[in-house]
Amino acid sequence: MRNFELYTPTRVVFGKDTHQQAGPLILELDCKKALVHYGGKSAKESGLLDEVCASLKEAGVNYVTLGGVVPNPRLSKVYEGIDLCKKEGVDFILAVGGGSVIDSAKAIGYGVANPEVNVWEYYTKTQIPHKCLPIGAVVTIAAAGSETSDSSVITNENGWLKRGCHSDACRCKFALLNPRLTYSLPQYQTESGCVDILMHTMERYFVNIETMEIVDGMSEALMQTVIYNARILLKEPGNYNARAEVMWAGSLSHNGLMGCGTGGGDWACHQLEHELSGMFDVTHGAGLAAIWGSWARYVYDANPERFAQFATNVFGIPCDGMDFEKTALAGIEAMEDFFRSIQMPTNLKELGLTLTDSQIQELAFKCSHEDTRTIGMFKHLNLKDMEKIYQIANGTAAI
Repeated sequence: MRNFELYTPTRVVFGKDTHQQAGPLILELDCKKALVHYGGKSAKESGLLDEVCASLKEAGVNYVTLGGVVPNPRLSKVYEGIDLCKKEGVDFILAVGGGSVIDSAKAIGYGVANPEVNVWEYYTKTQIPHKCLPIGAVVTIAAAGSETSDSSVITNENGWLKRGCHSDACRCKFALLNPRLTYSLPQYQTESGCVDILMHTMERYFVNIETMEIVDGMSEALMQTVIYNARILLKEPGNYNARAEVMWAGSLSHNGLMGCGTGGGDWACHQLEHELSGMFDVTHGAGLAAIWGSWARYVYDANPERFAQFATNVFGIPCDGMDFEKTALAGIEAMEDFFRSIQMPTNLKELGLTLTDSQIQELAFKCSHEDTRTIGMFKHLNLKDMEKIYQIANGTAAI
């Protein structure tokens, strides 16, 4: 067993109508004025924003609101939020939305708590954040798991760079998880969220080192649960139990538990997809589905036994005669079949993209941080490797 550290300080309140506890929970933290941060018109039209604000008002917590967060949240909105918080004397940020809203809230929290630093420097890793305004979340999308993670991802419109920052300082003080709040999501968003949850587990699972049996077992069970319930939600979007299973899986997948003893995880697919959604503004989960099969076929030979274990334990594919390579490839195909079954893309064309050679080169150049780093742990990938994976996903190269 490898050494590891697990820190999960977020208070999770799970179940029906839990969003109405926002006000009292903020009051318990001795905070006086909140920024209620949200996305588009859905929060308003559904009445959720009014209910959350009523909870704050009833508890005696003053608030201001800032909407307009988009998928792949923008740095310009973060700057707007920082300025508003400073002007209004805000001492707490309540994110009402999914991962994009929570990530934006975390970035605003960094900026307010560290006024001497341009917040983007935390995302380029030229500065390290040690403080953040306290954050809470009312989760409306089961996907990113940002409500229990230490991460935040922001897109800078100047160059369309999508970058992440990890720090325990930004972990939410509380997360209110009401599966009913996800009922109104479009099917595409629901299924994209399921892919994101799966990938948060798979990034930690696919490592080329000895892992812990208990963590592998939890990861495999979580993947099976999401796969099973994602298929249910395609046909029964109002199934509360399926919504609840997926929502809790989203938090568990990204709170660190599935990464214990894995050396930190691979994360190559996320890095490759970040550039896609940074440049082309695609939905994150769908982008991950479109790139995963090409990545998997490119790297599996570094440890086919690990992919065979995935195939057998997640999809029930037998490994006859210890033929790890055959079983590994069958497992990759099974995962792609699952993506297709929930109407997710398995290549860039299905994602709606047909890339030119120059666009692929630009993606790889950005992903490699201008050819200064490799990505991945299962197999270390340099700039040329990244280009090749993009080409395979684009249908312009074979493995």
